[in-house]
Amino acid sequence: MSEPWLYPTVLLCIYGFFSSHRPLEPFLTPFLMGPDKNLTETEVVNEIYPLWTYSYLVLLFPVFLATDYLRYKPVLILQAASFIVTYAMLMKAQGVRAMQLLEFFFGLATATEVAYYSYIYSVVEPSHYQRVTGFCRSITLLGSAIGSLMGQILVSVAHVPLFYLSVITLVSSCIAFVAPWFLPMPGKSLFFHEREHSSQDEAVLEPMNRGQLIEKPEDPESKMQLSADERTTLRDNTSSSRLLEVLKMLWADFLQCYSSSTLLAWSVWWALSTCGYFQVINYAQALWEKILPSNDFEIYNGYVETISTLLGAFAAFVVSFVKVSWAVWGELALCVFSLVIAVCVCLMDTIRNIWVCYTAYIIFRATYMLLITIATYQIAANLSMKRYALVFGVNTFIALVLQTLLTVIVVDSVGLGLDIFLQFLIYASYFAAVAVIFFIAGLYKLFKRRRSGGQNELPTTESVPEA
Repeated sequence: MSEPWLYPTVLLCIYGFFSSHRPLEPFLTPFLMGPDKNLTETEVVNEIYPLWTYSYLVLLFPVFLATDYLRYKPVLILQAASFIVTYAMLMKAQGVRAMQLLEFFFGLATATEVAYYSYIYSVVEPSHYQRVTGFCRSITLLGSAIGSLMGQILVSVAHVPLFYLSVITLVSSCIAFVAPWFLPMPGKSLFFHEREHSSQDEAVLEPMNRGQLIEKPEDPESKMQLSADERTTLRDNTSSSRLLEVLKMLWADFLQCYSSSTLLAWSVWWALSTCGYFQVINYAQALWEKILPSNDFEIYNGYVETISTLLGAFAAFVVSFVKVSWAVWGELALCVFSLVIAVCVCLMDTIRNIWVCYTAYIIFRATYMLLITIATYQIAANLSMKRYALVFGVNTFIALVLQTLLTVIVVDSVGLGLDIFLQFLIYASYFAAVAVIFFIAGLYKLFKRRRSGGQNELPTTESVPEA
């Protein structure tokens, strides 16, 4: 092909589409609690689902390092294999223990997602980062939306049993498994296999689930770079000491990154809200099943997931055209939108009507995707790709630690093992507390700015000291 970036991009898009094309996903809880698996609500919610949170937390940091050391491609293959194992077990395995093991493999697949979004930065030129990232992000959202829509149509129109949705999901995972084998092996990575490429610094990548890329013209003077001494150290060290040097470098970068008050504020919101977001989407189907049992009524989970995914992607796209001084109004905006999220979760819990629940869930997901996009831009605007990967990893890790604590206390049978309605009441209160935190932070910033008499205008982003 004439364009060297096109070949790996096409393969990544094929992989991203089929790995995210999961028609069964909107119906996972009804499938587990239905005649195929015959599990109880307590077993699914309090004993099986928490294993995903625990495995994701335990695997995140070692997978982050292994992904960089192995240069992405082997970890992509591992992720594809994990999806196959997950959905093969979902078809054949029975019992709580088997489903818990399944959740471990799904946690592994989730933790290795970093390889998918990091690979492109090692095989394409920086001038193509934005385009390739947009393609990969869009195709995964499209795969997810089409999968949810297909699942709903098969269930509602063709009356296909949920078991066959698991077969289609497994077939999609098998197709996805083929693509990574043909990807070129990168010659460099962010930390362990660095080449001299500082003159072409990386662009910004938005991570999860679920957002949209926003790019700002790079400011080489404000971007944090590794010092020449650090780069030389990494190149010259032997393999046995390289890991230690990478860890030291990561720690030094961590201290410098979070010395920025702006970055710290958005990172705090990222970690707190992502924790609550994971909890809500993980257990939303259990709430819907409680309100409207799938054995007795027709459910529309697939349509809801499709609409919420597309609306969230649209909201993330629209925010790139909004001109707001986030350094001034950021905390208050986070307060208002966190309050909206809290109200949505509260409505899902208290108004026991499935249509209200569906609508609130759609608004909830769209609002989160909009905010996480803004947070991504604010955090990444003055960071090199290296440090953005670090901050993203740290924020996600903190979110998972908080989520694990919440899961152990509220959800897991070894803790309180609360009813699903009480769980969602706690999640609504959690987001309300987040809103209060940023309301106080926003008032403090405005009060501090008024006391200064507006003489020192706040910048749109706060630069972090250079290494």
